[in-house]
Amino acid sequence: MAEAAFAFKPTLQGERTLLRPFQSQDIEAMGPILADPEVLHLTGSVHASAELVGRPTALDAKTRHWYRTRADQPDRMDLAVVDPGTGECVGEIVLNNWEPGNQTCSLRILLGPRGRGRGLGTEAIRLLLDYAFAQTDLFRIELEVYSFNTRALRVYERVGFIPEGRRRAAHVFDGVRFDAITMSVLLPDWMEGTAPADPLP
Repeated sequence: MAEAAFAFKPTLQGERTLLRPFQSQDIEAMGPILADPEVLHLTGSVHASAELVGRPTALDAKTRHWYRTRADQPDRMDLAVVDPGTGECVGEIVLNNWEPGNQTCSLRILLGPRGRGRGLGTEAIRLLLDYAFAQTDLFRIELEVYSFNTRALRVYERVGFIPEGRRRAAHVFDGVRFDAITMSVLLPDWMEGTAPADPLP
């Protein structure tokens, strides 16, 4: 069931957010988002402040091709996070690392400057959790977040993720070591507190 559900990429509509398979304009919008200093820092993509600046804002051919092929991947789900008011892609949300035998996968989300501070990320996560637990046989969805990303930690707890453990001193930034915190939400957790969202026809 999960394989078929992951092969199908839904469009999910919320009050503040639209999740959809990547379109050409969404792919181009990801260039500046991936080069954003806050995205680079919070995702652990760099290890020093000096690496946060001067990144090219245009995607290279390899990355552009990678995004163009996301809809063809049957074992993961990559969706653009879109502001429905402007039609602009402001980030991405992903289910990956799918383990069908264990009925588990990972979730990750990143938002550029225009997607932050407005509740778009919170709603995007809820929309995708609702879809995943209602439309697939997933039992567990997990993520990892660095301890310095306190805003994300609050959001993840708000939508139902429970801290489980730490990988101590897992990431270095500017010579300081930070823990990576593992969190998860289980199907019973979701059933107790969430109503499923339906994909758009």
